[in-house]
Amino acid sequence: MAATRSIELRTEIPGPRSREVLERKKRVIADPLSIYLPVVIAEGRGATLTDVDGNTFIDFTGGVGCLNVGHSHPDVVAAAQDQLGRFSHTDFTIVPYEIYVRLAERLCALAPISGPTKAAFFNAGTEAVENAIKFARSYTNRPAVIAFEGGFHGRTLLSLSLTSKTHPYKAGLGPFAPEVYRVPFAQDYRGPDARTAVDALERTLVTQVAAESVAAIVIEPVQGEGGFVVAPRPFVEGVRRICDEHGIVMVVDEVQTGFARTGRMWAIEHYGVEPDLMTLAKSIAAGLPLSATIGRADIMDAPGDSAIGGTYVGNPVAQSAALAVLDIIDDERLVERSAEIGETMRARMLLWQERFPQIGDVRGLGSMLAIELVAGRDTKEPAAHLASAIVEAAALRGLLLLTSGIYSNCIRVLVPLVISDAELDEALGVWEEALEATLGAEADVAVHAEAAAAPS
Repeated sequence: MAATRSIELRTEIPGPRSREVLERKKRVIADPLSIYLPVVIAEGRGATLTDVDGNTFIDFTGGVGCLNVGHSHPDVVAAAQDQLGRFSHTDFTIVPYEIYVRLAERLCALAPISGPTKAAFFNAGTEAVENAIKFARSYTNRPAVIAFEGGFHGRTLLSLSLTSKTHPYKAGLGPFAPEVYRVPFAQDYRGPDARTAVDALERTLVTQVAAESVAAIVIEPVQGEGGFVVAPRPFVEGVRRICDEHGIVMVVDEVQTGFARTGRMWAIEHYGVEPDLMTLAKSIAAGLPLSATIGRADIMDAPGDSAIGGTYVGNPVAQSAALAVLDIIDDERLVERSAEIGETMRARMLLWQERFPQIGDVRGLGSMLAIELVAGRDTKEPAAHLASAIVEAAALRGLLLLTSGIYSNCIRVLVPLVISDAELDEALGVWEEALEATLGAEADVAVHAEAAAAPS
């Protein structure tokens, strides 16, 4: 008996209804809001979504990392609906509500920071980062911030200044915020190694900005938009040491890595290093707009009265969803599930890497995995066109994938952690078909060329 498939394709991709909606989009939506995948969603459930033409896909994009507990989890829906029926908004700093305090209590208890911690809530990851810098500057009375090459921290002014990728995020949008300095990020595949990167950071404090002027160093344990680049442990330890030596606030950006994505609740837990501040967003509320900055109480208390806030920050409907998300992560063992998903995917990806020489690297933590496409393993020349072609071939077969990387040549996985084993196996099979369709002929040519060149 054949296994039940989750993917169901009833029309060509995109279907006629999706094409019609996207034509309307062109007339009324600003052109910079370009569409990555040309399918218009009608409904999402778990790890699948169905478009307006009735085609059902397995979704490895996860709302760009917002759906760790899946599309429309019934517990999240119920929690949000219940809160919406009570009240939807007051502005917490005008008329406070208990749910804000409850969520802060839960997250502070989970934060891998010893000693008293406090939280503040915002709408998006970029706001959490901007406010983390406010906290750090208020605490240290210093202006400067250090970020890393390949980092992504948001699109508002200060966060965009910290963000490293120029196209499409920064080109033509300056001038940017002052007193932002950028240094190399260590990585195993392209380098530099941890020692070199730490040395470069220390040299920056001599040649570019005095240590006593630096308020914060902002780091992603795994660079998200940068291509799922995993920071080597000695590198993270070196950043922590430098922060300790110079009284600099270490801000760990967990916007994409948090909420069980890496097989731990927080990616920084893989490193045995404590941050001073953490920024959270994306999967915090299953796609509803919510973010948080959490950290040491003395830093969080540093800004003056009413220096932190905003009309919509800490929306109670989103916070109710966030409490449901935390319960789901516990009840459905999603931290452990993320590690299991990661083991299954990594094993398949490593087999693909053996078969296809255009897969230069397989990397990540837990289920936060990516493959990097290159023209050749010897040159490591980025092959963005191959990544795009694979994503397109997968979509035509019913699997939605997402590229990333400073060269746009990586394919990353942000699958909902509630995916079933059968759905995961089906999705990986479709991905392999897309690899064969895109890389197969090139891979066979490369294998034959290597065989011909080998000494007899």
